Amino acid sequence: MNMSTGLPFPAALQQEIKGRFHFVDEDHAGRRRLFFDNAGGSFRLKAAIERHALVDALPDCSERMHDVARHLQEIEAQGAADARLIFNAQGGSVFASHTASGAMFDVIHAVAENVPGTNVVTSVLEHPSSFDAVSYYAEKTGKTLRVAPSNPETGGIDVDAIVKLVDKDTCFLSVMYASNISGAKIDIEAVARRAREVKSDLYIIVDAVQHAPHGVIDVSKTPVDAMNIAPYKFFGCRGSGMTWLSERMARLPHHKLAAKAETVWDLGSAAPAQFAVVTAMVDYVCWLGAQFTASADRRGCFVEGVQRIELHERALLARMLDGSANVPGLRQLAGVTVHLDYADLSKRDLIVAMSIDRMTAAQAVREYERRGVIVYERVQDSLYSKRMLESFGLAGAIRVSPLHCHSFDDIDQFLRITAQL
Repeated sequence: MNMSTGLPFPAALQQEIKGRFHFVDEDHAGRRRLFFDNAGGSFRLKAAIERHALVDALPDCSERMHDVARHLQEIEAQGAADARLIFNAQGGSVFASHTASGAMFDVIHAVAENVPGTNVVTSVLEHPSSFDAVSYYAEKTGKTLRVAPSNPETGGIDVDAIVKLVDKDTCFLSVMYASNISGAKIDIEAVARRAREVKSDLYIIVDAVQHAPHGVIDVSKTPVDAMNIAPYKFFGCRGSGMTWLSERMARLPHHKLAAKAETVWDLGSAAPAQFAVVTAMVDYVCWLGAQFTASADRRGCFVEGVQRIELHERALLARMLDGSANVPGLRQLAGVTVHLDYADLSKRDLIVAMSIDRMTAAQAVREYERRGVIVYERVQDSLYSKRMLESFGLAGAIRVSPLHCHSFDDIDQFLRITAQL
């Protein structure tokens, strides 16, 4: 499936999808709104919220031996298996943490302090949880920090720009799967292959938090050493991060209880409810995939579901940019600039960075809110935006991030409001 402008869901299925999520069309007070800030935390699956509440209500400890404890153990085991299914990971370790950001610091700490090398490589577009961890441990261990620049045309990072910074003395490479400002996807498969042509045993760490809900991840095709996701950006709940580690990464020295196995990274009592959330996420995507395939294989249904999400979101992106016969798109609206507007939509997740003439990004976001639209300003005085915006030569941008729950009608409503502004 490689349709340049995507393929929307059938209308009946679109309505059923929307009905599986909380607060898609209204906020908690019943006010109508368009929530187009899913890059900051996605809509929550009703099933995920319900399962989290039910499992978390149990007082039992999963480290006991009675019936309910064994039930919780089964929930944890299924959730860990489903995390592996998301990554398509057969070996290594999966561990849960309070946040995906915390996990990133832990992983970078372990490799920076225990793997030889005189330099570390990352990119200018990384989330602070990655970039700041790399910077901190580079300084702490006396390694040179090498930073790949962004490409203002694509909104991403060129593979060449990353690989040319890698040499035989590189300790590790840390790179994100997709930009959380432009939506540009990084070719992780090419990065891993070519970087390891330079150094065959290079450790590679990937932040997949932004990309995971929008495209297929497969560590068998991108054989990296660590990759993390955040369930709250993947239709789940806040309060956890899930990380997969390769066997050699899992065995690096790290914080752990002495009695635990060498490859265990979990600390403290498990939170079975968070594993139940991961299973609810995977169940949903598999249900969606099953609308289009007769496969009985869980990974097969999951992949089909993610691919259908990607196609629908590409259709939404095309509608937002180019509009329709009745509603002009952002590219046609006078006074609107779409930044980092790369033509090949297959290279982009559903994120648009834009600006409106005679308004700052912050002013525009407030005006949208007054009209019932929630978007987000990326500005240079934000620790989450400054470095990336400067790399693109932007003072600020309005970030617009719908989700596959949305329809063409939702996009058209946003375009009409934008035309008013």
